Amino acid sequence: MVCMAAMTPHEFLAKWRNVDLKERTASQSHFNDLCRLLGVVDPISADPAGEWFTFEKGASKTGGGEGWADVWRKGCFAWEYKGPRKDLDKAFAQLLQYSVALENPPLLIVSDMDRIRIHTNWTNTVQEIHEFTLEDLIDGDARERLKRAFTYPEHFNPAETRQALT
Repeated sequence: MVCMAAMTPHEFLAKWRNVDLKERTASQSHFNDLCRLLGVVDPISADPAGEWFTFEKGASKTGGGEGWADVWRKGCFAWEYKGPRKDLDKAFAQLLQYSVALENPPLLIVSDMDRIRIHTNWTNTVQEIHEFTLEDLIDGDARERLKRAFTYPEHFNPAETRQALT
């Protein structure tokens, strides 16, 4: 699998800091640039058939109806984008409606292109939220943590289960 040319953190920040495009016009480009920044292969290069890593993964909502996760990587995450400064809690609620149909990925990730918020989604664990801003991605440790959502989602598995808390 070929990864497009790497993007430096400063190039990523310079490109995305002042973008005010809507979700529909910018999310796939943002995600592809994020892949370049993290050194991971983008969905189309990794999985041209869209069987395990794809944009616009169709899913039945738990309450009925159909929807689409903006990005899905089997066994890793479902990702929902919103436009700049939109409500990420609403994006998370939307993603929850798809999670069962998407094989309950361990990470549910929402982003407004300025922030990336990772919600853990393991059965019988206390949910944790990890948030990254554009500026956080200058730091190599932050980028490495975010990269683990693609390569080793178990990194985010909360140590405490619900049973241990009760």
